[in-house]
Amino acid sequence: MAGLRARRGPAPGLLALSALGFCLMLQVSAKRLPKTPPCPPSCSCTRDTAFCVDSKAVPRNLPSEVISLTLVNAAFSEIHDGAFSHLPLLQFLLLNSNKFTLIGDNAFTGLSHLQYLDLRGNSLNCDCKVKWLVEWLAHTNTTVAPIYCASPPRFQEHKVQDLPLREFDCITTDFVLYQTLSFPAVSAEPFLYSSDLYLALAQPGVSACTILKWDYVERQLRDYDRIPAPSAVHCKPMVVDSQLYVVVAQLFGGSYIYHWDPNTTRFTKLQDIDPQRVRKPNDLEAFRIDGDWYFAVADSSKAGATSLYRWHQNGFYSHQALHPWHRDTDLEFVDGEGKPRLIVSSSSQAPVIYQWSRTQKQFVAQGEVTQVPDAQAVKHFRAGRDSYLCLSRYIGDSKILRWEGTRFSEVQALPSRGSLALQPFLVGGRRYLALGSDFSFTQIYQWDEGRQKFVRFQELAVQAPRAFCYMPAGDAQLLLAPSFKGQTLVYRHVVVDLSA
Repeated sequence: MAGLRARRGPAPGLLALSALGFCLMLQVSAKRLPKTPPCPPSCSCTRDTAFCVDSKAVPRNLPSEVISLTLVNAAFSEIHDGAFSHLPLLQFLLLNSNKFTLIGDNAFTGLSHLQYLDLRGNSLNCDCKVKWLVEWLAHTNTTVAPIYCASPPRFQEHKVQDLPLREFDCITTDFVLYQTLSFPAVSAEPFLYSSDLYLALAQPGVSACTILKWDYVERQLRDYDRIPAPSAVHCKPMVVDSQLYVVVAQLFGGSYIYHWDPNTTRFTKLQDIDPQRVRKPNDLEAFRIDGDWYFAVADSSKAGATSLYRWHQNGFYSHQALHPWHRDTDLEFVDGEGKPRLIVSSSSQAPVIYQWSRTQKQFVAQGEVTQVPDAQAVKHFRAGRDSYLCLSRYIGDSKILRWEGTRFSEVQALPSRGSLALQPFLVGGRRYLALGSDFSFTQIYQWDEGRQKFVRFQELAVQAPRAFCYMPAGDAQLLLAPSFKGQTLVYRHVVVDLSA
């Protein structure tokens, strides 16, 4: 036993080195172990695939390496814009047999590697919201199984891929309230002067013709000046030889012409309008014939006469008396086919058409619009090669008439009890008609080119309008509705893309 030697243990330094090496090996091994990929509770995932059932939305926390995604029995019906952009490597997207009714604009944006898409079995509503999808399907390299429309009825069971883009009428328009002018008015006339845009309003309630100026920065109408006018019914601006004049027609106290003096920056009275000739003015129309400026005043009294005035050197002078003692209500100047005409409407007889005689330099009575026994307002417009008249009536239907070469024929009757004002106007190729009433809201109609008629488009809450006025102001297309009983409202015409 004495010869046996005691076995010696490892040196302390060697044990420390061994322990350190073991720890390093564990750390290296831990780094090399694959991480479990993220996966939502409703999905089964591998590193590059995901199969999801009953998901309430497109899963967000999926592995970024996923190349195949399947959604089954999804608990949502709309796929929103860019819904899969967080999966840029996606190659296979299986969305078939779900309840998707809407696929948002550019839902598949960012999927540059997408090879296969099966949207079959979904109840797609093929309205303007899928127009982008029809365009995308026509240009994508992705293989897409046939998709069928569930609605609307005219597209039911049609392949989305086969829908013609021309079938999607996705642009609509609207008139939205833009500005409220907190006062009544009975006429509105926009005008340009020294490169600025203005608006003249007749406001008998505040005894003035109010001049507003368009603020291009704030994009609003702002107060600018006022012309005293205790019983104003119409304020007509005219720019003649770079000089600004405003004809102020009043029911009482006489009518006048004012001139804007740029040196004193104020309006000064230029001349009176003969009170024996114009007793009860109701409308003003200004126009130019063969280089000469004229304005006409419709007189609604029994004793007065609708009269024509001509500019000469330094003032307006009486030129012709038209249509005496007929209670005229409105005037419309029409310059078509090189034959200037003036149409005079009356509450006591059919509208009368006057044609300008260049030899006599006067208007000569041409005939009556016999289809309408009386009219409160008369306006005209052209559509294609045809000329039309619009006539509003206080009792009975308003009328749309078309000129047939030798006479007018009725095209359409519009219900309009209590109407004193109507106005056709054109905005960006779209033709509208505003028709007011003292007993109901204002109706906006849109011209249907195919049917050659106006169809009801929109209702505006305007009380007792006395005029309508279209005013382009920069990129804002405005419709003004002066009201006798309430505030003067300014509406903006907006274009809405339903496919966006």
